[in-house]
Amino acid sequence: MDQELLKQVTAKANEWLSPAYDAATQAEVKALLEKEDKTELIDSFYQDLEFGTGGLRGIMGVGSNRMNIYTVGAATQGLANYLKLNFAGEQIKVAISHDSRNNSRMFAERVADIFASNGFIVYLFDALRPTPELSFAIRELGCQSGVMVTASHNPKEYNGYKAYWNDGSQVTSPHDVNIIAEVGKITDNSQVLTGKNAENIHILGDEFDQKYLAAIKALSLSPESVAKYNDMKIVYTPLHGAGVKLVPQSLRNYGFNNIICVEEQMVLDGNFPTVASPNPEERKTMAMAIELAEKEGADFAMATDPDADRLGVVLRTGKGDYVLLNGNQTLVLLMCYQLTRWAELGKITGKEFVVKTIVTSMMPDAVAEHFGVKCYNCLTGFKYIAKIIREQEGLTKYIGGGEESFGYLPGDFVRDKDGVAAITLVAEAAAWARDTMGITLYEWLQQLYVKYGFYREGLVSLVLKGMDGAEQIQKMMVEFRANPPKALAGSEVITVRDYKSLEEVNLRSGVVTPIDQDSSNVLQWITADGSIISVRPSGTEPKIKFYFGVKEPLASVEEFEAVEAKLEAKIEQIKKDLNLI
Repeated sequence: MDQELLKQVTAKANEWLSPAYDAATQAEVKALLEKEDKTELIDSFYQDLEFGTGGLRGIMGVGSNRMNIYTVGAATQGLANYLKLNFAGEQIKVAISHDSRNNSRMFAERVADIFASNGFIVYLFDALRPTPELSFAIRELGCQSGVMVTASHNPKEYNGYKAYWNDGSQVTSPHDVNIIAEVGKITDNSQVLTGKNAENIHILGDEFDQKYLAAIKALSLSPESVAKYNDMKIVYTPLHGAGVKLVPQSLRNYGFNNIICVEEQMVLDGNFPTVASPNPEERKTMAMAIELAEKEGADFAMATDPDADRLGVVLRTGKGDYVLLNGNQTLVLLMCYQLTRWAELGKITGKEFVVKTIVTSMMPDAVAEHFGVKCYNCLTGFKYIAKIIREQEGLTKYIGGGEESFGYLPGDFVRDKDGVAAITLVAEAAAWARDTMGITLYEWLQQLYVKYGFYREGLVSLVLKGMDGAEQIQKMMVEFRANPPKALAGSEVITVRDYKSLEEVNLRSGVVTPIDQDSSNVLQWITADGSIISVRPSGTEPKIKFYFGVKEPLASVEEFEAVEAKLEAKIEQIKKDLNLI
């Protein structure tokens, strides 16, 4: 054990035994100091929680590296100080929401108290609400900032804090690093303002929900198809989270009247008792919804994660079984639906665009090209999609965009992933496909693969926790930069893109081309057969992620399973070549 580190950590922990911290916190810190095994003590205090790609996120507990009222307080005061610098002379307004996680309401009320004590007008929702509604509220109420208390789809021991800017997007450069700098200046609890101006806190309730739902209703593209098939059986689960009220309301607003909810998961509970992890990317998380869909013979089943920005979609195949779509497939279906209907309604003029991230499937690029619509590629994180929307405002029209991690945004009145709107459009797309083509969404997806090429994606997430894990991840990135693979699945690596140095290198010619993006710790390898492999340390979790994108032509739907097996085998071979399995 590093004795110098232990010494520093112990000194830092002892500071938390002062009267500035409540008695329960002091008792927990004391217990950590007295434990023979110092691992938890070190992990709790070896660093301060930092804003990553998604803001503040960590395990709940005592310590500077944990989510608690003190780290939340320091982050909020730092953000408040930065807002006062940026909007000097203005009446600053902020909006606050939270999910169903343990302590989320307490953290949200702490944030509201601090902002109000700093003289801000505060809009606090009366109970949990989806992340996209928080983003909508910032724009609708003319706020300079906002905070969403959530750890998204992370396990129950986590909580988090997403900071938003005045456009309704999560903060981007330079604001993110500047906020961190201001937070770093909060070295004592006495610097955090509390207990003042309670009258500045205004509560938002059902009336505001209706404004958000009306904006989603305005996205409808096929009301006549919904009217014909309004009785489609739709299974929905909020996974104990914030979609519980508004997702069923939004579906009913569109005209759907046969919504079957997974009742056990309609119960708000931060322990997420019916799932190992509330992540709709995993089939086991969707198990109860799939079981109910099978029992009811439902057309499809859908879920939102705890803050209702991500969605999981399970479709019934032609054979009657149920398939969980990956995030790329959901994105492709929603984007194809929007573009097809926009074209049919004569809304495409050549001045429209869609957006996706660099680790997302290349299929949207092909689809957008077909419709004569620009497709932008940006860094991972929805804030970068929002940045492009912001840059294009008044110049070109945003249709939709998303990322492989189960997030999609149709329309620009929200500037983050919108699970409520996306789920509603999936249902409408299903009604439209049945009405106009007599097929299911899954059958339509297969037809799209025939038309544009069969794109298949894979993902490996290596979880490496704690300080040692963070070091391992950094070492891996250094090694990959120094020694990129020569070939993957028998195909030569011909291009390396380094989004940290913002350089693309052709390994055959040695030609270096600059990359026009914000800098980020991401590597991409492109092979001779068009496969794309991306490597990215997560900004919000102790993970390093490997993304695989492969492609083959699909001559007919009948060949779907054979080509799918071929693509899956290629992804498995790439994993073996990278020693990931």
